[in-house]
Amino acid sequence: MVHQQRSQGWLSQTGDTEDIVTLLAPRLAHFAGVARTEHVTRAAQEMRVPQSTLSRAMARLEEDLGVDLFARRGRTVSLTPAGRAFLASVERALAEIGRAADEVRADADPATGKVAFGFLHTMGAETVPGLIHAFRADHPRVRFSLVQDYGEAMLKRLRAGELDLCLTSPVPDAPDLVARRLDEQKLRLVVPADHRLAARRRIRLAEAADETFVTLEPGYGLRRITDDLCREAGFKPRVAFEGEEAETLRGLVAAGLGVALLPPPAVPRPGVVELTVTAPRAVREIGVAWLEGHPDTPPVTAFKKFLLAKRGKLLPT
Repeated sequence: MVHQQRSQGWLSQTGDTEDIVTLLAPRLAHFAGVARTEHVTRAAQEMRVPQSTLSRAMARLEEDLGVDLFARRGRTVSLTPAGRAFLASVERALAEIGRAADEVRADADPATGKVAFGFLHTMGAETVPGLIHAFRADHPRVRFSLVQDYGEAMLKRLRAGELDLCLTSPVPDAPDLVARRLDEQKLRLVVPADHRLAARRRIRLAEAADETFVTLEPGYGLRRITDDLCREAGFKPRVAFEGEEAETLRGLVAAGLGVALLPPPAVPRPGVVELTVTAPRAVREIGVAWLEGHPDTPPVTAFKKFLLAKRGKLLPT
């Protein structure tokens, strides 16, 4: 008579899920192989492991679980009810591991792999689509996972391993990141079409010291640049509205709610006039960043090389 319930096994004593998974994981494929063939010798041959190793692994698995998984008749075995229940879950787990392995191999494939790429909202309408279109001329099947966000959020995603590369501004300076300057983008003072300065083409930023500003929220790179430029011009901007997206700010300017320092739009917007700032020098640097020491897959390496070759030619002139 087979006793399916053994004395309490080691796993039931620990109760720690991480310990249980660590102990069981190497044995699950062996268990599934024996269960499938119902023969220890045949399973050992198929899996190319010594029969003695396989037998010991199954005995230890049952000992640790505290449950009989097999009824033994010489070298032939059959699953107990507990073994059949365990096998169903093991097969699902092994299938999921197989799918995960297929996915990571596919993502690293030089021809069809994936690049997780982050970029600023202001670069999403024109710059990034143009970059990807040009890159895929030579790498037509490489896939992209695209993330639009502000600079600090993208750097956080880089550090978490969610992104391979990101285009950001200002160019970060941190010991755990590698960053390369690619280009710079002129910023303009955007005013309502009926504003007192709208007839001008050029302006010194100090002339807007008494204006109400609309800006991005604190933490955005462009907000930091705006504050720095205004301070260099001798004033602190009086901020009436804060937003999360540059084109929303243009809409607020068009509605007469303030002025803003912004990069050029992809498409001219009615209701505003964009003035060249002559002093101080109003630009923002755009760079590419990645995690120091992070190993790249072939498609990431190819795209990184492509971006670095765009130095000085990243943005439309």
